[in-house]
Amino acid sequence: MDFSFNDEQQMLLETTRRLIAKDYSFAHRMKIREGADGWSRDTWSQLADLGLLALTIPEDDGGIGAGAIGAMLVSNAVGEGLLLEPFHASAIVATQAIVQLASAQQRERWLPALAGGETIAVLAHDDASKGLGVEATPEGDGWTLSGHKPAVYHADIADLLLVSARIKGSDEVALFALPADMQGLTRHGYRTVDDQRAAHLELKHASAGADTRLGGDATTGLQLVIDFGLAALCAEAVGALDRILAATIDYSRSRNQFGVPIGSFQALQHRMADMLMYAEQARSMSYLATSRCTDADANVRRAALSAAKVSIGQAARFVGQQAVQIHGGMGMTDELDVSHYFKRLTAFELRGGTTDAHLRGLARGLVRK
Repeated sequence: MDFSFNDEQQMLLETTRRLIAKDYSFAHRMKIREGADGWSRDTWSQLADLGLLALTIPEDDGGIGAGAIGAMLVSNAVGEGLLLEPFHASAIVATQAIVQLASAQQRERWLPALAGGETIAVLAHDDASKGLGVEATPEGDGWTLSGHKPAVYHADIADLLLVSARIKGSDEVALFALPADMQGLTRHGYRTVDDQRAAHLELKHASAGADTRLGGDATTGLQLVIDFGLAALCAEAVGALDRILAATIDYSRSRNQFGVPIGSFQALQHRMADMLMYAEQARSMSYLATSRCTDADANVRRAALSAAKVSIGQAARFVGQQAVQIHGGMGMTDELDVSHYFKRLTAFELRGGTTDAHLRGLARGLVRK
């Protein structure tokens, strides 16, 4: 299989890396983290100016149409830079939800604003519960929504919330596009362990118009969106793995003990060799996830993505822990970027289904065969 990228794809990766290297240093990121918003609107505008927020929007809708490979490459760079902005939540997942489920009129209404950075959208959908956290009751020409959605990344800074709900009295799942300031909706925001933003959503008899619903039964479309987003999240983790490994190797060359660099100790060389193998295996599994995340066969798609999530989750834990241990006490400090990569990798292992959850899914698939 050919894993080389064409010129346009390579340009997406290099463009994102240049932006991060020029305007998103670790010191600048720390200032953003401690700011009032916890993310940078200037950086968000820069991403929009470069066309990266239109990355997965089809060309017919005015986007770049870079597909899964483009999303993977840019997500690699986002992971390398530890961006605090809602790139994955809005530009990847929520945008894909609108592309997959919205009508032509709804796409025309929201996609340009998403691509231009004027609107931030997030998807509030619990894959495990299939949207059962919120119930939608028909009310005249519209709907009344009640329920809650826990731990929705970047929901407290979003302008548009894509909320999944079960239609009362049926097993049908619907997706609603709700303005963040609507009556009956409360957002309880907080900072996550990896310094991003999240919120717990509460809906109490919130009234939604008929035009807020995206398509019909959203079950199949939502699974496609979740799988596409999971592949991009895996790619983001690979970017973080690359950087934490590189930082550890550099540290082992500069840190002296007993008059020699600690990187000359055979035991640590073996550890770092193991870290490299885990990281390279994670990269290969990310390629697998990307190549299968749009497969029409749901079973093939889910098996590949679960396998990737398990493998990359194991790599995230091993490489992150080894990096902190090799750095010693410095690896735990807030002033060193290693601790921040470790937190991002720890959060990755828990997002989109834990390693254990995906292992159980793979086991059930083997039993069915």
